[in-house]
Amino acid sequence: MRLGVLDVGSNTVHLLVVDAHPGARPLPAHSHKAELRLAELLDGDGAIGQEGVDRLIAVVRDALQAAEDKGVEDLLPFATSAVREAGNSDDVLARVEDATGVELQVLTGEEEARLTFLAARRWFGWSAGKLLVLDIGGGSLEIAYGIDEEPDAAVSLPLGAGRLTAAWLPGDPPDPEDVRALRRHVRAEIARTVGEFSRFGAPDHVVATSKTFKQLARLAGAARSAEGLYVQRELKRESLEGWVPQLAGMTVAQRAELPGVSDGRASQLVAGALVAEAAMDLFGVEALEICPWALREGVILRRLDHMGSV
Repeated sequence: MRLGVLDVGSNTVHLLVVDAHPGARPLPAHSHKAELRLAELLDGDGAIGQEGVDRLIAVVRDALQAAEDKGVEDLLPFATSAVREAGNSDDVLARVEDATGVELQVLTGEEEARLTFLAARRWFGWSAGKLLVLDIGGGSLEIAYGIDEEPDAAVSLPLGAGRLTAAWLPGDPPDPEDVRALRRHVRAEIARTVGEFSRFGAPDHVVATSKTFKQLARLAGAARSAEGLYVQRELKRESLEGWVPQLAGMTVAQRAELPGVSDGRASQLVAGALVAEAAMDLFGVEALEICPWALREGVILRRLDHMGSV
């Protein structure tokens, strides 16, 4: 059957259409994205303003039309941290449903971490052993660890690249003092969680998902996305540590000219790099592997599991 997953994230609204059957690998059929940056559209009270809601409704309508055009039988719509943490979350959800008929399921941060972990586990397989999975979104950082399909530990921290950029790095290029202050903040937040994971022992593989990690790996020399999903890509901490000060000294326009960096994400790359560097350092990770699958695939896999058990 043809499934669609509609992901209302902090940076983008992304419709992923796949041909899927229980017990089989989901095959991508279509991808429809729109930059929205909800994490940057919050007002002083932490609510999504009128403009943001109107834009969200318009983008959801476009995604619905794309899903219909591609023959989607079952749409799985969900929202993550930007909607989850908005001061007017319930009102936003109600207005989207009234205007489009789409009832967005709001995932908790822990659910995000667990579903992303499921996707990474299925991608790497049982032989990968114990996995530590890191995902940097626009609004939050998810960390999960385990040997099974359900992680032993999963947390979500308010350390998304979009959120941090808006709150901490107003300059272009950012002021070095602001960068240092953000570095201290990020490391303090992550350090609080390290003990929760270290008691399980060292992972066999450290895996990263998300656009931020993919772009950082590309800067460090990983293969281009055009070379396919199955090319192994990794990010070494030593390479990342060399890039962080370079990125912090660049303007957004200069970052956007770097290989693999999109215009829409260039402004957030410094914050994302600081989070990635801190996570790798504090968890003692010298190198990590990039996983092509993440939260959207996790949502699809969970639905297929439920279909197969009925």
